[in-house]
Amino acid sequence: MPLQRSNTADKFIVDRRKPHRNSDVARAVRKTRDRLSQQAGNPDFDRELLKLHARSMTSGAIAIPLLILAIAAAGRLAGVGNEIGLWALFTLTCYTIVAFMARRIDRTEASDLNPLQTRREFLIGHFLCGLGWAWFVWLGCGACRIDQFQLVKAVVLLFAMAATAVMTSSLGGALLATFAVPVALYAYVGFKLWMPIEVIMAGLLVVSLPFFAYVARHLNRSSLMMLSFRSEKDALIAELETAKSMSDEARRRAEDANLAKSRFLASMSHELRTPLNAILGFSEVMSNEVLGPMSNPTYRDYAHDVHESGQHLLDLINEILDLSRIEAGRYQLNEEPVMLLSIAEDCCHMMELKARNKDIRVVQDFEHELPRLFADERAVRQITLNLLSNAIKFTATGGEIRVRVGWTAGGGQYISIKDNGPGIPEDEIPIVLSAFGQGSIAIKSAEQGTGLGLPIVQGLLAMHGGEFELHSKLREGTEAIAIFPLSRVMEELPALPTAAVAARRR
Repeated sequence: MPLQRSNTADKFIVDRRKPHRNSDVARAVRKTRDRLSQQAGNPDFDRELLKLHARSMTSGAIAIPLLILAIAAAGRLAGVGNEIGLWALFTLTCYTIVAFMARRIDRTEASDLNPLQTRREFLIGHFLCGLGWAWFVWLGCGACRIDQFQLVKAVVLLFAMAATAVMTSSLGGALLATFAVPVALYAYVGFKLWMPIEVIMAGLLVVSLPFFAYVARHLNRSSLMMLSFRSEKDALIAELETAKSMSDEARRRAEDANLAKSRFLASMSHELRTPLNAILGFSEVMSNEVLGPMSNPTYRDYAHDVHESGQHLLDLINEILDLSRIEAGRYQLNEEPVMLLSIAEDCCHMMELKARNKDIRVVQDFEHELPRLFADERAVRQITLNLLSNAIKFTATGGEIRVRVGWTAGGGQYISIKDNGPGIPEDEIPIVLSAFGQGSIAIKSAEQGTGLGLPIVQGLLAMHGGEFELHSKLREGTEAIAIFPLSRVMEELPALPTAAVAARRR
């Protein structure tokens, strides 16, 4: 039968085995990811996209004005006249208005923005800038020393369109609002003159406008994905902070509960043991008739029952305190070299009378010459006694218990106690291994016990770095195995030479 371990969480405030919270969190995160991963038409990021556009226009506010000033200076040198200065002044004014608008929106909180109104204001500003570029297209230069003035204007428009497509990618429709009129006007002028170079450049501009619009759209989708990832990251961070706060609160409650439990056990230990010592002492004196015979034998039997009940209560208190110290990590191991064979043999002798009263045969199957273990003798003895006591308790009259001590496959040592009792149902093994857990057979039995023996065994073995295995099959018996690791096995030292051997060597 496979290894069975206790997986109950009755000693924790927060049950980490329950997957409901993790599934809820995963479902919420997946739903948020699906909602945020929409690349277009997502109204949740309109304000963020407007803020991103305003930041882009603010940071790149000097680029296009420098281009305009360079064009104006080159036009003056080429002899265009004062009209190009007026054009530069008008266009710079339009871009300045857009820059101030972007600066104002960048300083405004996203929650205070009206997306429709802000988008409309931006598009109107870009349209005014487009009127400036349309004026540039309409400019003529009869006295210029440049033969291909229309070609130069087309190249300038291409540069301006490329820069605008990159800067205004966060605002859909900004590129078309800026350059739809200039490109249409240039195409009209080019086809009106019907010069080959002007027609070619007009066609190039007409084709370039949707191409740059396509590029701007892809940049817009990239910005939207970036915002979605940032929002998802913020949501995950918020979830982690919530989980951390819940964990801190659960830890604080667990610490408070543990402190209260420790104080309660310390107080109740003193309050219960003090009268119990008197009860045990006086009842033992009365049952043994130390101060003289009792005339009524029934009273002697009552005193004996009182002594046994008090001893049972004292054992229960000691087991609860031991389990509490183990769980709190306050159980101190007094480690020393011990012989597992000797401890197992002593425990068998101690439980022999109890087994003989139920006509149970205890068979010892020990491997000889086992080295010592570096362990706590009291803990090892308690482990063995608890397992032997359980085996005797649940084995029927005339049964057999086999106690084995030997090597494990990994080089450690083990003690195995196997009985031919009624066994434990497979679904009840986790209950039996939990604190105060009892199976259906134990509940029906007259000797119910406290349900703390096996949890104490698990805790003591865990403190030694060992393992506990419980194999059982219904109506065939149960085998409990306590395994001590290889690190606990001490190597044998060579014997010291005697005086005769030393003299012979000399």
